[in-house]
Amino acid sequence: MKSILLIGLGRFGRHVAVKLSEMRHQVMAIDKREERVDAVTNFITNAQIGDSTDEEFLRSLGIRNFDVCIVAIGNDFQSSLETTSLLKELGARLVVSRAARDVHAKFLLRNGADEIVYPEKQLAYWTAIRYGSDHIFNYIELGQEYAIFEIQVPENWKGKTIGRLDIRQKYNINIMALKIEGRMDMSITSDTVLSGNMTMLVLGKNKDIQKCFHIL
Repeated sequence: MKSILLIGLGRFGRHVAVKLSEMRHQVMAIDKREERVDAVTNFITNAQIGDSTDEEFLRSLGIRNFDVCIVAIGNDFQSSLETTSLLKELGARLVVSRAARDVHAKFLLRNGADEIVYPEKQLAYWTAIRYGSDHIFNYIELGQEYAIFEIQVPENWKGKTIGRLDIRQKYNINIMALKIEGRMDMSITSDTVLSGNMTMLVLGKNKDIQKCFHIL
């Protein structure tokens, strides 16, 4: 369980708050608008109305005590930038800031953010990859080069073992798990036979996966 400071309770911040609460983390939620704070009090036990650009207010929260500080401010980049910078100055261990544009991401990283989340861009990529192909069911980006794809078993792979296909050697990718009727199976070996009622969770470089499965 982590101690997390969440600043900004718009739609994105509220979704983050809900999930963190479900994961049973200790969350301190902050927003300058009373109605947004009131909206999360049913599932966040510690929420305050406050201005995150006010250094004294932030200092009163004990920033060093939080494992992660998430800046989820969406429509006020100046406030997001000031908040990010202040958090780092006050000794925040890890600052994760939301960006809405590429240029915002660059400024946030230069001014104290350790990591950036870019919801619109990340979801746009996922949507394009997921629905731009008939045989991809999920996509998780791991940095700029690597990703995990949930992908349908190609027709010419059906009935063959993973060992016979020699996937790692030929294509430089790894089958991490198989999903059969919605259930995950990670106990795969070189003798595992692939069939049409399963999907594969494949890990590798984007370019290698795209080449192997003819994803444009």
